[in-house]
Amino acid sequence: MIKKILFLSVIILIVTILSACGTQANNNSSENSDTQTRILNVMTHDSFTANENLILQFEKENNVKINFLLSGDTGAALNRAILTKESPQADVFFGVDNTFLSRALKEDIFEPYNSPVLENIRESFRIDPENRVLPVDYGDVCINFDKAYFSEKGLKIPSSLSDLLLPEYRGLLVVENPATSSPGLAFMFTTIAEFGEEGYLQFWNDLRENDVVVVNDWETAYYSNFSASSGKGNQPMVVSYGSSPPAEVIFAETALDDSPTASIIAPNTCYRQIEFVGILRGTQQRELAERFVDFLLDIPFQEDLPMQMFVFPANQNAKLPIEFEKFAQIPEKPAILDMDLIDRNREKWIQDWTITVLR
Repeated sequence: MIKKILFLSVIILIVTILSACGTQANNNSSENSDTQTRILNVMTHDSFTANENLILQFEKENNVKINFLLSGDTGAALNRAILTKESPQADVFFGVDNTFLSRALKEDIFEPYNSPVLENIRESFRIDPENRVLPVDYGDVCINFDKAYFSEKGLKIPSSLSDLLLPEYRGLLVVENPATSSPGLAFMFTTIAEFGEEGYLQFWNDLRENDVVVVNDWETAYYSNFSASSGKGNQPMVVSYGSSPPAEVIFAETALDDSPTASIIAPNTCYRQIEFVGILRGTQQRELAERFVDFLLDIPFQEDLPMQMFVFPANQNAKLPIEFEKFAQIPEKPAILDMDLIDRNREKWIQDWTITVLR
């Protein structure tokens, strides 16, 4: 009898220990689940780059891993977001600009977010009153010129788009095809803003008669055709960016006291592009998505933007790098078109341009 009682006591003790161990294991499993690193998917264009240390800091502070989905150029990335909107592949989309924004908003792919950092974003950039997209950066597509060439030839810098039609500038400008190039498309928009839908094709016809050079992409235009670049080409004027002059100083093989290039920033000669970020509708990581949007709009990321993607911060409190302060020129009156007007006419404008210029 005593043995039987002892046996039962041992069984009860073992069961009690196993139950306690099971409870502890479940508690540990729950704790591990709570602290498990989460994933935030961010869809963007192929030109996106960011300071790795800033991204790592955000990941550490928020116990998250950022998975960047590079998805082609801006148009291709937006197409991907639209085509997958019923089953979103990402939580956040960065990089839609004002030339594609109307389409993005019509497709209703974003959830509104009134970020507390918006109060520091320039009012003129906040073009969606519902805050479905929030401005992150901006840049101006301008004609850049070779300062040495114009000085040596005693040529006056053009002060308007119409000046480009003068005989002294024959064959001196290289532009990109708007059907294949983002800056090329922006420059075509500049001419529409300046001359209107009824007059821009005549301008392009006259520019063609003045031997404008057309190439397919910015890299060819800048690095092969432009006389102030490494290619030492034949054209001293190129459609490029307002950030190109400081980039020439930053990436110079030997230290420079001045940039060899500058931008023409007369009224309606540059086109302003604004890039936005938005939280994709249907995200399961809404809180994390909001934190990431705040991160993009806040000072550390904003002040790092110019040296990463050579754009300008939308946050008015962000300071520019010294090279941008000294050598970048920001137009007071950039060209800009209504986003709905662009959305309705983009393809027709490109088709008409192609017929006029490449015939």
